[in-house]
Amino acid sequence: MSLNDTLKSVVNDVDGALGCGVVDLNTGLILGACHNVPYFTQSYLDAVGAAAVDMMRGRNISAVYKMLAAQRGDDDGGKFYEIQMTSDNTYHFLAVVEGKPDALMILITSKKTNLGMGWAAVRNNIADIASFCP
Repeated sequence: MSLNDTLKSVVNDVDGALGCGVVDLNTGLILGACHNVPYFTQSYLDAVGAAAVDMMRGRNISAVYKMLAAQRGDDDGGKFYEIQMTSDNTYHFLAVVEGKPDALMILITSKKTNLGMGWAAVRNNIADIASFCP
């Protein structure tokens, strides 16, 4: 089984799943993806990857963490490990792959998907995804 096969399994198993992918948080490159939406072109996927890097490790979020660390008196800049976003029609679940701090799993679903089921799918599959990440 490959990374794309694993991502396809997630999309097939989650009611309302539109796509699932893994992004390298250092480069923004898509390591793997599976989706069932015709307009999720390569350009779209690349833009999602770049936006995910900005949200999880971008300059502005890093600056916020440094300010918080200074206020707390520690040197841990911190990082986000999970984020959930909601748009008019979709849910986006983002989670850093366990043991692979430079890899991010993204699951996009319609809003008919139960939030708990979305997170369960991410957490139940993230260990399998880790085995394919550098």
